[in-house]
Amino acid sequence: MASFILEGLGWLVVGLFSLYIFQLIRDSRRRLPPGPWPSKPIIGDLLDLGEPGQQHRTFQKLSERYGDLMCLRFGSVPHVIVSSPEALREVFHAGENGKKVDNIAGIPSLDVLTAWGHDSHTIFALPSLDDKWRAVRKFAAAEMLAPRRIAGAGAMMQARIVESLYRYLSDHAARGTTVAIRNAVMDPILSLLLGLLYSIDLEPKERAMFRDTIEEIVEILGTGNVSDMFPAIAPLDLEGLRRRTKTLLGIVYHPFDEQVVLRRRSREAGEPRKNDVLDTVLDKESEWEKEGSLLSPEVIRVLLSDIYGAGGSSTAALMEWGMVDLIQNPETMHKAKEELKRVLGDKPFIEESDVAKLPYLQAVIKEMLRLRVALPLMPRKTEADIEVNGYRIPKNTNVLVNAWAINRNAQAWPDPHKFIPERFLDGETRSHVGQDFDMIPFGLGRRICPGMPLAMKMIPLILGTLLHRFDWELPAEVKESGIDMKEKCGVVLTLVTPLKAIPREI
Repeated sequence: MASFILEGLGWLVVGLFSLYIFQLIRDSRRRLPPGPWPSKPIIGDLLDLGEPGQQHRTFQKLSERYGDLMCLRFGSVPHVIVSSPEALREVFHAGENGKKVDNIAGIPSLDVLTAWGHDSHTIFALPSLDDKWRAVRKFAAAEMLAPRRIAGAGAMMQARIVESLYRYLSDHAARGTTVAIRNAVMDPILSLLLGLLYSIDLEPKERAMFRDTIEEIVEILGTGNVSDMFPAIAPLDLEGLRRRTKTLLGIVYHPFDEQVVLRRRSREAGEPRKNDVLDTVLDKESEWEKEGSLLSPEVIRVLLSDIYGAGGSSTAALMEWGMVDLIQNPETMHKAKEELKRVLGDKPFIEESDVAKLPYLQAVIKEMLRLRVALPLMPRKTEADIEVNGYRIPKNTNVLVNAWAINRNAQAWPDPHKFIPERFLDGETRSHVGQDFDMIPFGLGRRICPGMPLAMKMIPLILGTLLHRFDWELPAEVKESGIDMKEKCGVVLTLVTPLKAIPREI
């Protein structure tokens, strides 16, 4: 029996070694971009990723050795890393005659998103060439994030973000207690989104639980999962991440499921419409059924759930980083506060109409978007074979766009790692809308963030509220040791130690 087991293990070793040699030969013939060679058996280049949570910095350092277009193998799955504006431009334009074809508009599949069949409906997993992706994206653009919908949200934005955040900060200022900036920002954002979508809000404790659920999902999405590195064993869910995600998604789906039932009852009772997104979904339900549409309430439930995570977590993380930079650059904060004082005068709250009169605040926001891109590593997948610089990137290859490195490219930006809002005041025309390859805070091409217009409405109001009527002081222990700047790279780039500060009402 023992000899049989030893013989079996021997053949297993021979088989694995043969597969490894075959992989090396195949990779050399595929003309992939350069990277560590040879990759290690089974684990690939995982040991080259360095310290956990620092992949964005590790990739930038590796690009200095292997080039701004390089290939790393995570387990059995190759990934091409794009680390400079020029490399991104070349990959993006890799069509005939340099035409903008966006052949990296696909997106890698994540095992955790198969929970509840989420991946079958979400715009963050469907191929961009898929008819359902187009239909979902069109619905989002026309019914949820359309200019008319965002413009009509002005009063709600003022009440649920500006005034709500002000009251929260004022209460802490009166008691002299610290504020966790990220949570303080994310809660009113979720309140706004729930209002726009369902005309509801949650009690503070419920909203905090909802926020924590979303944050855990975002953290799981950014966690290296053995199921994604070795797809052959994905059904085993060895780390239990898919099972945990299924539980969390059930919580996130709940507001939609509950409100659909309640809204149908209210319609049967003849109650007036609320004219929110949920009303639009129910209006179109019978139309979708008759036409055999790719859309359905179940599909839209996934879309709305994605909006919570993408809209809340990334914006809150960006604002936390912005406050870190302003606190550490008191002269810049003083300039922003003086501008707010000059424009707003005795007004207690900033309003949307004020933003156009605040060029320095807008420059601060642009510098936040450049320096503190919320999604540091943008996942993509090739949707066609790409030939670039003598290399070949086959169709269906995973691509990671290192937006963190691209936005800090030294050839594009003087003093790229410094927080200098003034760079956007002196004729700098580069913008955040994905047209410039050296500033891509919201991505670019077909996968550009659909929530960008709403985010750019919220951010000035949030930052203006944080600065207009409040000075900020660090807790004594943080003053002594300094802000802990250690960061964690997942889907969203966050501080390992959340920023907490004490507001002092002026």
